[in-house]
Amino acid sequence: MSTCRVNSSNDEGFMACALDLAAKGRGPTAPNPCVGAVLVADNGQGEEVVAGGWHTQYGALHAERECLAAARERQLDPCGMTMYVTLEPCNHHGKTPPCTEAIIEAGITRVVIGTRDPNPIAAGGIEKLREHGIQVTEGVLENECRDMIADFLHWQNTAGTFNIVKMATTLDGKIASRHMVPEPVSSAESFARVHDLRGMVHAVVVGGGTFRADNPSLTCRQDELPKDFRQPFGVIVTSRLPDKAGEFKLLRDRPDQAIFFTTEEAARSTNADALRELGARVWPLGGTTGDLDLKQGFERLRDELQCYYTLIEGGGRFAMQCVESGLAQELVQFIAPRILGDDQAPSAFSGRENISMSQTRNFRIIKTQRSGPDMMMVMRPVEPDAE
Repeated sequence: MSTCRVNSSNDEGFMACALDLAAKGRGPTAPNPCVGAVLVADNGQGEEVVAGGWHTQYGALHAERECLAAARERQLDPCGMTMYVTLEPCNHHGKTPPCTEAIIEAGITRVVIGTRDPNPIAAGGIEKLREHGIQVTEGVLENECRDMIADFLHWQNTAGTFNIVKMATTLDGKIASRHMVPEPVSSAESFARVHDLRGMVHAVVVGGGTFRADNPSLTCRQDELPKDFRQPFGVIVTSRLPDKAGEFKLLRDRPDQAIFFTTEEAARSTNADALRELGARVWPLGGTTGDLDLKQGFERLRDELQCYYTLIEGGGRFAMQCVESGLAQELVQFIAPRILGDDQAPSAFSGRENISMSQTRNFRIIKTQRSGPDMMMVMRPVEPDAE
């Protein structure tokens, strides 16, 4: 790995390196947390990262052991070095042995930890390290490290999926022209990033209006995909089930990966029977036509199909429904430096009326990044007690 040079007294700089590595595991590690670790040594002119690792996938070595393995590959002795790890090292036998044992055996003298492990089964690593005379510093970039495991915290505390709402908008918040013609809003670079997201999630969710208007395939179309890659499920939320299934790409190409969230009445229809004959799943949800119990559907996705992440790509009303229902754990918005200026064009979020600023749904920005000519913003909901 490339080295990360920071001031020797800057624990935050080294932890930031570990966070960069942790992010590489997002997706394959589910339902485990994303964790990164780096080893830091003094080269005589200051401290630098000499090895690093991250939790690459569920069931694989944890970040600390990956980091130590990387050091061994470089024929480095970690004895006396400092390890920075974004999450408290585990102290229990799971699919892999405790990371605390590996750290102790390696002779590491100091461990800097971003945040404690919220899982009581895995916790206790800090105390174990201190019992063996290792200096432990905790809480470095704690908020950022907790953000890194927001999905894991969600899975620990709920039965639902971690839902990412994606939007591509103009500067004035429009997602299409009033004519609703399928045409790009953002750049090719942003389009590629959307497919990176599709490659990470287990289901792509759209509303019925988007499904009928755009006829999407809901697949990840990256240039190179792993041999064992499985396309995400395509989930359509609608009370109007299609009566001509052959007109839709998703139902022609992979009906066995199509799922319809619909009303109980629609699920008993002949259209529903025809979809099931093709191999599609039709799941009735509680609620009314315009207000289905999406929480029920997302929990079923996780329980029956081991879906942990979803990417929601519906229109403004559907997106707002997810936000208002507390089902949008993350927003990813690509903002193109363009202005449409048409009041009748659809907005990224819509459906509410006579709302004051005191009634807004508030988010906090956790990441901003250029995406070609666009700006990508990643946001999470502001907790009610933090407002």
